Amino acid sequence: MTDVRKVISYVATSLDGYIAKLDGDISFLLIVDKEGEDYGYADFLKTIDTIIVGRKTYDKILNMGFQYPNDKNVYVITRNERPDHKRLKFYSGSLKKLVSELKIQQGKNIFCDGGSEIINQLLMDNLINEFIISVIPIILGDGIPLFKNKIPEMNLKLVNCQKFKTGLVQLHYIKIDN
Repeated sequence: MTDVRKVISYVATSLDGYIAKLDGDISFLLIVDKEGEDYGYADFLKTIDTIIVGRKTYDKILNMGFQYPNDKNVYVITRNERPDHKRLKFYSGSLKKLVSELKIQQGKNIFCDGGSEIINQLLMDNLINEFIISVIPIILGDGIPLFKNKIPEMNLKLVNCQKFKTGLVQLHYIKIDN
């Protein structure tokens, strides 16, 4: 049997569990911005060849001036079809079907970059294998939660916990099959 590729959610959240403010603002992430520190992101990118991202998150990233690496397949999950461009694909079909098909193909791991709707749909379909969660030292009080109500219970094992001088704490969990 072929090894199945893993889907890894690599995301940042406030201490109280929000990935953005209610208006989508993620500027709070900048409080841990430090020259020369990428919190392991470059090494993480070497382990993946596919990125799945929701359209709102994709648009937010573009507006911040960030580009996804050209050597990765990027699937933007959207309700409105757009033309594909090289390795950038706008996908409006079943997320479960897409991820299930990607997981059995040859390749490196799959990075789920969010947002909350995409992460929670993948959780509902039991398709996320690992979580790398960077906790930013701030309490927002309100916002877009990383995890929504009514997601299925999932047992996890902590495989790494790293703290940084900026106050960011990065937790790496793998899913334990029940």
